[in-house]
Amino acid sequence: MTLSTQFLTMLAMIGMGCFFGASFDTHNRFLRRAKRKSWIVFINDLLFWLVQGLLVFYVLFSVNKGELRFYIFLALLCGFAAYQSLLKNLYLKVLEALILLTVNVYAFLVKAFRAIIVRPLQFLAAGALSLAILTGRGLYVIVKWLLAVLLWSVKILMKPFLLSLLLIWKLLPKALKKSVEKLYNKMAGILLVVKNYSLMPIKWLRKLKK
Repeated sequence: MTLSTQFLTMLAMIGMGCFFGASFDTHNRFLRRAKRKSWIVFINDLLFWLVQGLLVFYVLFSVNKGELRFYIFLALLCGFAAYQSLLKNLYLKVLEALILLTVNVYAFLVKAFRAIIVRPLQFLAAGALSLAILTGRGLYVIVKWLLAVLLWSVKILMKPFLLSLLLIWKLLPKALKKSVEKLYNKMAGILLVVKNYSLMPIKWLRKLKK
């Protein structure tokens, strides 16, 4: 390994040490260990260390083809220590500012979405519903009025016909009237028997349910 390669490897590992410190603080900030269950913390930590190891190996492979040296671990430790002593406070402030900015931007976008899209749609839906209700009521009133007019017209038109039938009935001979009355009573009796027979299955079903 040449000196330039070793120098680049040292710089890369110091940078990775700083990156590891920032990643670790970011991980802890979002994980909030005290509020999580132990198995969730374990899985998150396992994934975090796996990703960090893969990133370090990828950078090391890109710089010196993946050759391990003792000074590589020292460089990682130096980078992490430099981050803890020089950059940690600044990074945490920047991180909190970015989180606050993201939350505010998200809240603004949600409010804008509601004001521009949701509320107009709600207004249109309420207007359409009100219009449909008013239209339905208007049609109901019109249909009701038409039916009333139709019934009144039928009554007016049927009155002469009914009066004529009543007059004809009065003019009929008594023997014919009695024959008609007997026929009417027989038909009523037949209809009553048919009705009773048709209701029998329903009565049986009701008894079986009880």
